[in-house]
Amino acid sequence: MLELELPQRLNAAAVFVDSHIAEGRGAETAILCGDDVVTYNDLHEGTNRLGGALRELGVRMEERVAILLPDSPEWAFAFFGAMKIGAVAVPLNTILRPKDYEYLLNDSRARVLIVHSSLLERIAEIRDNLKHLEHVITVGNGADGQLTLTRIMQNASAELQPVDTCRDDEAFWLYSSGTTGFPKGAIHLHHDMIVEADLYARQTIGLEESDVSFSVAKLFFAYGLGNGLYFPLRVGGTTVLLPDRPTPDTVFGVIDKYQPTVFYSVPTSYAAMLHAAEKTDRTSLGRVRMCISAGEPLPRHLYEEWLDRFGVEILDGIGSTEILHIFISNRPGKAKAGSTGQVVPGYEARIVDEEENELPPRQVGTLMIKGESIATGYWNKHEQTKQTFCGEWINTHDKFMVDEDGYYWYAGRTDDMIKVSGQAVWPSDVEGILQGHPAVLESGVVGVADDDGLLKPRAYVVLKDGSDPSPELARELQNFVKNNTAPHKYPRSVVFLHALPKTATGKIKRYRLREMAKEQTREMQ
Repeated sequence: MLELELPQRLNAAAVFVDSHIAEGRGAETAILCGDDVVTYNDLHEGTNRLGGALRELGVRMEERVAILLPDSPEWAFAFFGAMKIGAVAVPLNTILRPKDYEYLLNDSRARVLIVHSSLLERIAEIRDNLKHLEHVITVGNGADGQLTLTRIMQNASAELQPVDTCRDDEAFWLYSSGTTGFPKGAIHLHHDMIVEADLYARQTIGLEESDVSFSVAKLFFAYGLGNGLYFPLRVGGTTVLLPDRPTPDTVFGVIDKYQPTVFYSVPTSYAAMLHAAEKTDRTSLGRVRMCISAGEPLPRHLYEEWLDRFGVEILDGIGSTEILHIFISNRPGKAKAGSTGQVVPGYEARIVDEEENELPPRQVGTLMIKGESIATGYWNKHEQTKQTFCGEWINTHDKFMVDEDGYYWYAGRTDDMIKVSGQAVWPSDVEGILQGHPAVLESGVVGVADDDGLLKPRAYVVLKDGSDPSPELARELQNFVKNNTAPHKYPRSVVFLHALPKTATGKIKRYRLREMAKEQTREMQ
């Protein structure tokens, strides 16, 4: 297995921010955001001032600093500023409810919260319940008497030496998107981002200093954090940050304005963009030379239609919050449509049965991964840590099979599989077929008990504009699946929705679909 040689004493902020000044890159553009052009000198100074301001507030090594901001230069200053003084950055999802923030802030025991003024109301509602929070720093329009980021940064020094941290010190936590139960805080170390940037961004997809990167996925979760921040900073490139909601029109607008060369997104967004492009006859992605996908499996038809329309292949891969970013990926010019790709150099993969015996090619089993970017565990979740972190290996809880060429094929989550007439049905298989129908934008498939208590597939379907729900269309979709796969896999019922319930990372909340199915069954009784 390929290994990186990293020094024992290491501070991630020094690597991703300070190094560019020493290498003479200070005047080059690091971040583009709206009308803001942030050079590496600006990034360095902003990181120093924010880190120094946190120190003035009494933040010490290993104490948590929560970040609740839209993607912006201030987000980068906060993330690396906390890290530079040895504190632990804790990015938070910006689309949660007040009670979710109450849980996350109390669970992380953050002493400081850096929050945008547009999100401050959600914190004010729960402020009295936050046991450990001492300081709230507002970004944007702060009221009189509030700590504002602008004010404390103005009063801080532009010079700051990185704390003498070890490569294995805690650097940041990332909370899982919480598809089931409470989110879990994955603890990541100072060396983890370097491992992913060097093994995946540099060696696997070939990210270069000349690249301009743009990510639809936001910085607060693992996929977006690499795409939009530490990948481009590792190679000395430029990143485009979008604070707003990434609708297809907005995303195409960013592509046209900033001319990125590498574009990162998720299958849901790719489908929506393709649908929008079909309506406007758009066929150009400007200077984009490479598209990346993760978060959910990329259906074969979506890969093919995107390539046919734009002439740029989408490189699908799989990553996780616990492993930090992508560890299996397709390569430029070597992608297999429908496949997740091959193992990223520096990682190892095994597919095992329920007794953890390694399985031969073409057999579906649980995917186990070994690599140096894996988190140390979950904060305050001992039992769940034991179920997932298995010595040097991590149990992804994903079902995969590998072919003879070393390409991995996703089969579903461990608890997603439906047994129909004694035969396995993986929802992702049925969803991939449904999304090949010209009327379907996206779909989610779950098992629903019939009158005899036996599980049968049900498809929840979102239609493209111009297609209307009807019993005739439902039967057409059922027959479409029958004609394109084994008959037992076809959905016994089809329910049309305006939108699928999803996490912030674009993953389908299957548990919510199952809850909807139970509610619908009770209503019919």
